[in-house]
Amino acid sequence: MRPRSLDEFIGQTHLLAPGKPLRQAIEAGQLHSMILWGPPGTGKTTLARMMAERSDAQFLALSAVMAGVKDIRAAVEQAKEARATSGKSTMLFLDEVHRFNKAQQDTFLPYLEDGTLIFIGATTENPSFEVVSALLSRARVYVLRSLQTEDIVGVLKLALADEHRGLGNEHYEIEPDALDLVARAADGDGRRALNMLELAASLADAGEPSVSRTIDMRIAQEVASGTRRRFDKGGDQFYDQISALHKAVRGTDPDAALYWFARMLDGGCDPLYIARRVVRMAIEDVGLADPRAFAMTLDAWEAYDRLGSPEGELAIANAVVYLACVPKSNAVYVALNEAKEDVERFGTLDVPARFRNAPTRLMKELGHGAGYRYAHDEAEGYVAGERYLPDEMPDRRYYRPVSRGLEIKIGEALARLRAKTENK
Repeated sequence: MRPRSLDEFIGQTHLLAPGKPLRQAIEAGQLHSMILWGPPGTGKTTLARMMAERSDAQFLALSAVMAGVKDIRAAVEQAKEARATSGKSTMLFLDEVHRFNKAQQDTFLPYLEDGTLIFIGATTENPSFEVVSALLSRARVYVLRSLQTEDIVGVLKLALADEHRGLGNEHYEIEPDALDLVARAADGDGRRALNMLELAASLADAGEPSVSRTIDMRIAQEVASGTRRRFDKGGDQFYDQISALHKAVRGTDPDAALYWFARMLDGGCDPLYIARRVVRMAIEDVGLADPRAFAMTLDAWEAYDRLGSPEGELAIANAVVYLACVPKSNAVYVALNEAKEDVERFGTLDVPARFRNAPTRLMKELGHGAGYRYAHDEAEGYVAGERYLPDEMPDRRYYRPVSRGLEIKIGEALARLRAKTENK
């Protein structure tokens, strides 16, 4: 059921709608090197084949999973021969380009420079991280998007109606609800949708001979059971979703936070990883606005470690919702980063002598501890006028409490004590 023309290509209208630059280039046969970046089943290979056909170019396909430098050199020789004998250009399509290491990717560069190859790489991973900059600078990146449910429905209907490549000759019928369920279970992947339809057809064939070939909800539920939403552990899907969870918590949206938490569980993410990241959220984004958040996230982590699923997942969910609802402060996070910058800027400054320990007579004779005022002996436990930074450093205010949660009271207390120093 691979599309044979741009008009049959379903989805990617942001790239292939009439008047779009990529469509115009394909229709004019003006090939250029590119990276096609998108999830599985969105048409990357199909699009490359279509471009080669429209431009009457020789199409060579390699998979980075199986190929090596030797295969690249063989493809280069084929390209040179095609140019010499027929004047044809050669398009080299490399699937899973992110699996090639830097040296392997660099092999293409001279052949792109001299026009021997037109390179099209397909990847499900972010090219910014997985494709070397030299190759990336010579290829334009096109982002393919997951197919929408209505797109998948269109793909399935075409397969059911096509008499030559699909199931048109077999006269299958599919109930509307069953069609929608299969389309949604495919999760934006056209290839997965067709595989599920093929399985559904075989299950319909296995029914009673007297029963018509109908794919009903029972069959659709069977083929859809156990399917997972896309979640590539360690890839973009992984980091994008944990980023969305973190930002929903930071943005005080418990519902979105729960959604992304559930998405990650559904995709097979280790709940202990999420628990660790939730602790980070408590430290970074809630901070001293609600110090209980830190303890609660640690308790949730321990609860999952002791109980496992599903009880432990509920403990993490409690922590996620709590973090999303409580007041937020990143004041300590910002303060620590500013302090680190000053450590780098000022270098190794001496500890003022009055703050140094003096456990020996020699150290006392050197003045260690001389002039130190013990805070507990002072009113309110505060030494008005004392300065604890290195003497060579200017005054600093790293920690600036926000006007939310407990930090309201912390800020008021600090302001009251600092006023005593200013008035001294």
